[in-house]
Amino acid sequence: MARIAGVDLPRNKRIEIALTYIYGIGLPRSKEILNATGINKNTKIIDLEDSEIVQLRSILDSKYEIEGDLRRIEAMNIKRLMEINSYKGKRHRLGLPLRGQRTRTNARTRRGSKKTMANKKKAPKK
Repeated sequence: MARIAGVDLPRNKRIEIALTYIYGIGLPRSKEILNATGINKNTKIIDLEDSEIVQLRSILDSKYEIEGDLRRIEAMNIKRLMEINSYKGKRHRLGLPLRGQRTRTNARTRRGSKKTMANKKKAPKK
């Protein structure tokens, strides 16, 4: 199992798909990386040579923000929005949708599950 950027890539998948398991790499960026390194996109992870893995690691470290660094940058951006009291920052703080979605209905992902009848207690079992 190849370990790149702190992520164990699945052994039996094609390299093109396996790279998308790394946070910050989607299919287009995966194809771009493979074109830059010259690795065939249909190669399975189990068939990669050590030199190819080293080549992938070096290009990912030098060119791209991935995994922990990217998560840290995103968290800092959200924190900045909250500190400057922007509209989006306030919505983050309240746990509401940010981009103009309605909240009267259909906001379950951000707001959490619906509690019916003011948290009515269940009858005790006998």
